[in-house]
Amino acid sequence: MWPAWWLGRNLALHFLPMVTSSLPQPIRRVETDPAFLAEAFSSFTAAAASLERSYAQLQHEVAGLRRELERTNRDLMRSLEENQRMRERLKRILEALPCAVVTIEADGDVSLANPEAVRLLGMAARRENPPQLNEFFSHVPAAGCELEIIRGEETPVWIAMRRARLGREAGGTLIFIAEEISRLKRLEKEHEILRQRQVLAEMSATLAHEIRNPLGSLELFAGLLAGSGLSSQEHAWVRHLQAGLRTLAATVNNVLHFYSQPKPGLSPVDLGELLDGLAQFLRPQAEATGVKIKLKHSLRQVRVVADRHRVEQVILNLAQNAFRFMPEGGVLEIGGQSCMQQGRTWARVEVADSGPGIPPENFERIFEPGFTSRSGSPGLGLAVSRTIMQQHGGSIRVFSGPEGARFELEFPGVLESPRREA
Repeated sequence: MWPAWWLGRNLALHFLPMVTSSLPQPIRRVETDPAFLAEAFSSFTAAAASLERSYAQLQHEVAGLRRELERTNRDLMRSLEENQRMRERLKRILEALPCAVVTIEADGDVSLANPEAVRLLGMAARRENPPQLNEFFSHVPAAGCELEIIRGEETPVWIAMRRARLGREAGGTLIFIAEEISRLKRLEKEHEILRQRQVLAEMSATLAHEIRNPLGSLELFAGLLAGSGLSSQEHAWVRHLQAGLRTLAATVNNVLHFYSQPKPGLSPVDLGELLDGLAQFLRPQAEATGVKIKLKHSLRQVRVVADRHRVEQVILNLAQNAFRFMPEGGVLEIGGQSCMQQGRTWARVEVADSGPGIPPENFERIFEPGFTSRSGSPGLGLAVSRTIMQQHGGSIRVFSGPEGARFELEFPGVLESPRREA
């Protein structure tokens, strides 16, 4: 920076000849006065010094403004970076949300649709307003609602949707939030079905109890009639009556066992004696249907821990099914033996018939509750039989072919048989 006096002097020496040459003669004489020149030089020097100070002050202010601008720029860059991070975070949150989010501007264009909205509502990935969804969005009240939508040929989907509108300062944008509730709807439907089944089960169990009491008396009187001195034709009628009563008793017991499923009363049971007694019990019904019973087993004095009445119910269910599938007569075979499995003695009971067998399409479903191939049947016999065998720690298996169906019952834990006296 040049000093003020030097700058003033040089400016005066440069401009003074031009000024004096252009002025009239009298003024030129005044300017040549040393006192005047000294005064002018002094004023010019003061003005140059003031200008220099102003320039220095301006430089200082400019430097301060530059520093302030740099500070502002740094803050702005940090703010922009933070805003960008926030936008990325909000974008990831929207993409990860399990619910659909859609924003529609005042002109009707979709400005935002997260991936769940694309999946759930069938919207296009590009942000255009799908015409098929205009009516759908128009039916959503501010309080929210549940709607069922159909996407092409897919299964209908239930959606819970809510709507909110931003203020005028935000452009009046509409925000829709949707969530799929198809699973909840299915659970509600299943719960209602279970409730209805529970009511039906309670009613069925009550009716079964009410029926079983007089049914026992009818079976007793039918047995007394069978032992009285009746004619052969009357004895045939009684046998038909007994067969019907035993079928009805088996159905009642199935209903009670299926819906109540009380704990079994376990005690040692002689399987040979049980099979002998069941064969005699089933003969009247077998004769009434033209079925021949073949009893052949090696289970006498083979005992297992079981509930005698429930094991009888399983075999009765299998026999009743065999009678129904042999309406023109046939053969019912009841047999059994003991065997060794995994170091343990098991008892196996077999019930086979000469009926048409089980169709392949029904083979996997015969133990399902309610499944039946005959009209009028509750479809509980085999389901109850499987439940009873599971309660005893055993199993039930089925084999089928052109010669008929065969069921195998296996009982674990055969008790040691008492030694026979010589």
